Amino acid sequence: MQSSSEAHILDITRSSKYETYLHRCLTGPLSKRYRKRLAFLDTAIPCGFHKKLLIYKSEIIGTIEYSPSEISYYPIKGKDIVVMNCIWVLRKAKGHNFGRMLIKDMLEREKEASGFSTIGLTGHWSPWFRKEQMEHLGFKSLDSMSVVHMTKHRDRPFSIHLMWMPIAEDAVPPSWDQGRLLEGITACIAHPLYHPQSYKPQCIFQETRGQI
Repeated sequence: MQSSSEAHILDITRSSKYETYLHRCLTGPLSKRYRKRLAFLDTAIPCGFHKKLLIYKSEIIGTIEYSPSEISYYPIKGKDIVVMNCIWVLRKAKGHNFGRMLIKDMLEREKEASGFSTIGLTGHWSPWFRKEQMEHLGFKSLDSMSVVHMTKHRDRPFSIHLMWMPIAEDAVPPSWDQGRLLEGITACIAHPLYHPQSYKPQCIFQETRGQI
């Protein structure tokens, strides 16, 4: 890849052409239109949810998903705060600031937001949502909790961070419900914090002492 100027960002929230990407990640097999994702989108889209694709030379190489905190599937709350649910740029597209391009677009489109929030992970086996990646994009950690997965890598605790990017001078930092976060995420099957429907207990994570 030679120039990020040849890339463009497309909002697919109401696009029939790319509708399948509302229900799936950039790579891998097509996800089923499963009930909890559909229920989330039915509620979130009318209330300001957006999912966008980053396209370079007709190839989809990145994505970002965000919404007002009131309808995010993260238990993050705050006044006039937008929560970034997901950001991902394919490994082959690294080194061209495409992640920052997606962030810049989000900030420019959500001018009424006092700040932006998301999560970051340290010590997790997934390459996604790493805290240092979020810091590179302009977020900082406000709080964290150490947890273990109830069905995977029980001997490998990791930390979940509440990440924050204030925009307005008087922006009030967000809060989060750590108890609800222990229940995991049900609206995205590829998420590192996903709680599969096959696991019946309410919480997919257990809090531990110490930070990773």
